[in-house]
Amino acid sequence: MLLNAMYALRTKKINPITTATSSNNIANMREEQTCTNPSCFFCNMKEPDSSLRRSGILNCFKEIPLTDNREHVLVLSSLWHIAMTHPDDPEFPSSGIFKCMAKLIYKGLNDRIWLLRDQNMYIPYYAAHVIGSYTMNKAEFAEMAVESGVIPPLMELLRGKISWVEQRVAVRALGHLASYEKTFEAVSVYEEEVVNQAMKLASTCLEEVYVEFVGVKNIDKRLKYHRDLLTRGVGDSEMEDRKAEEWASQLQCWSIYLLNCFACKDRSLNLICRQTFLKDLCDMWGGLVNHASPAWAGLVRILCYSKAGRKSIAESKEIMENLCNLSRSSDDWQYMGIDCLLLLLTDQYTRYRVLEKIALFLIDLAELGSLGDRSNLGEAITKSLLLDYKESKLKFKNQKIQKALQDIWNLKAERRKEKLISEEKLEERRVLVNLVKQEANHVFWLGEIEEALSKYTDALDLCPLKLRKERMVLHSNRAQCHLLLRDPDSAISDSTRALCLSNPANSHSKSLWRRSQAYDMKGLAKESLMDCIMFMNGCMKAGTNKRVKIPYYAARMISKQMDATWLFATARSKITSSQVRKEQEISDGHHDSNNDELLQYGEMTRMMMENKECLSGLSTIIEEPNSLVKEGSWRKVERARRSNKAFLARLT
Repeated sequence: MLLNAMYALRTKKINPITTATSSNNIANMREEQTCTNPSCFFCNMKEPDSSLRRSGILNCFKEIPLTDNREHVLVLSSLWHIAMTHPDDPEFPSSGIFKCMAKLIYKGLNDRIWLLRDQNMYIPYYAAHVIGSYTMNKAEFAEMAVESGVIPPLMELLRGKISWVEQRVAVRALGHLASYEKTFEAVSVYEEEVVNQAMKLASTCLEEVYVEFVGVKNIDKRLKYHRDLLTRGVGDSEMEDRKAEEWASQLQCWSIYLLNCFACKDRSLNLICRQTFLKDLCDMWGGLVNHASPAWAGLVRILCYSKAGRKSIAESKEIMENLCNLSRSSDDWQYMGIDCLLLLLTDQYTRYRVLEKIALFLIDLAELGSLGDRSNLGEAITKSLLLDYKESKLKFKNQKIQKALQDIWNLKAERRKEKLISEEKLEERRVLVNLVKQEANHVFWLGEIEEALSKYTDALDLCPLKLRKERMVLHSNRAQCHLLLRDPDSAISDSTRALCLSNPANSHSKSLWRRSQAYDMKGLAKESLMDCIMFMNGCMKAGTNKRVKIPYYAARMISKQMDATWLFATARSKITSSQVRKEQEISDGHHDSNNDELLQYGEMTRMMMENKECLSGLSTIIEEPNSLVKEGSWRKVERARRSNKAFLARLT
C-alpha cells in the first residue's frame, strides 16, 4: 500500500489541476510558446493536417510513459476531460491511448519515487478514468482496451494498491469491460478475485471513506491530492465532504454493478449469495446523491431471475423485509421490489417460503394500475397471490394470511360483478358512500376517532371498485385515524392503498405525508424520507404563487430523516461507539485499579486488626475507609506502619 507514503504530500503545495474545455483549447494553451519537442501533445493537437496529427499523437502516447516531464499531469488531465465529454470519438482510442494509460498505471505502482514527485500522484487516477470513459459506450473500444493490456493494472488498483480514489475508477472501468460479451471473458479470468474484491468494496467503502477523509475534521490532515481531485482545487471542506459522499456512493454502486455483470450470467452466485453479504446489501441504497443507480435492488432483481438466487433471497430475512418495504414506497425503484416479490411467488420452491411474509404487503397493491411504463400491475399481483388459492388457504393457519387471501379473492370476484353494474346504480352507490363519509368526517372532528374509523370502513365496503377517487379519499382518511390511534402498520397499509388508487400512482399528497409519519413511527427513515420528498414535490407543483412556502413540519421531517439516512451514518455510529468503548475501557481500567487498591486496603486492615498493638494507631483510618480510598492517599497508613514496629515486621 502506498497510502502511508502519500501522506507526505500533505505538506507539499500542489497547485490545483486545471483542464482544457476542448481539444482546440488544449492546443491554444501553448499558442504563444515556442516548443522544440516533437512529441509534445499540445503541439501535435495544433497540427492542422489530420494524418500528421495522428502520427504525432501516436508518437506522443509512446513517449509519455518513457519520459519524466512535469507537463504529463496536465496532458492526462486534458485527456480525462476529452474522454468525459467525447467518449465515442475514435481518435485517441485508435492512436494507442489504452496502452499508454496501462503503462502509466504500472509506472505509478512500481516506481514510488516517481509517483511522489511533482504532481505524478494524479496520473494513475486520470489514466484509469480515461480507460473507463472510453469503454463506457462502445464495445469496439473495450476490445481495444483489453488487447492493450489494461486489465492487469486495473486489477492492481482494485486491490487497493494506492487508495480508495483509484479503486473507484478501477471498478468503474472493469464494470464497463465486464458488460460486453466479447470482453467479459477477459475480466472473468480473475473472476473469483474480482467478485470478492467487489463485494468487499461494496461492504466496506463507506466506512473507509469516512475514516480516511470525511471523518477527518482537520482538513490539513486530509490527503491534498484527494481534496484537489474532489473539488478540482476550488472549494471548502463542505464541498469536499459533499463530493466525497458522491464518490463513495459511486464506488459502492459501481462495485454492485460489477457484481451484476457476473450475476446476470449466473456466475459466482455461490459467492454473491452468501447470507452475510446479502445482509450487508440491504443498506446499499446509494443515497440521494446517486439516484440514477438501483444499487441493492438491481442486484437482488438479477438474482431473482435464477433458481439459486431466488432460494438465497427467500432465506434472507433482511432482504425480504427490505423488498416488502420497497414495494410499498414511493422510491423510483418500487417496481423492482414488486418484480422480485412476484418472481419469488411464481417459483414453486420459494412460493410457500415467502407467501406468509409478503401477502400482507402485496394485498395493499392489488388496486395498483400503472407504475411508470408498467400497466395492470394490480392484476398481476392478484393473479400471483391467488395461484393455488385453495391449497394456500389450507396450508397456512395464520388467520391474518387466510383473511388476506380471502380479501384478494373477493376483490377479484367484485371486479367481475361490477362489469355488469349500470351507470344509474353506480351513481346511487356514489351518493350513499358520500353520505356515510360525511358522517364519518363529522364524528372525526368531534374527536370520536374509533367511531370515525368504523364509518370510513363502512363507506369503503359500500364503495364500488370503479369509484377509484372516492376509495382513495376513504383509505387516506382511515390512515389518518390509524395514525391518531398510534397504529402505524395499519396507517401504512391504508395510505399505500390510497396511493395505488391515485392518478398517477403515488401522487396523493395527504397520503404521502401520512405514510411518511407512519414510517417515522416505525423507525424506517429511508421510506419516510422518500414519501416526505414526494409530498414536498406535490406541494411545490400545486403552488399557484411563484414563491412556494415549504410546510415547517415537512421540512423538520426531512431534516430528521436526512440525518438518519446520511450515507455515512452507520460509519459515524461505528466510529463513535468505538471511541466510547475505548473511553469506557480506560475508565474501567481506572476503576479496576481503585478496586485493587480497596482489596489491598482490606487485607491490610485485616492484618492490623489481628495485631492489638496497632489498634490505637489505626483508629482514625478505620473510621472512614471509603474516603481514604477515594482520595487514593496512603499517608496515614504509612505513618501507622512507621509508628508500630511489630505491625511493620508482620506486614513485611
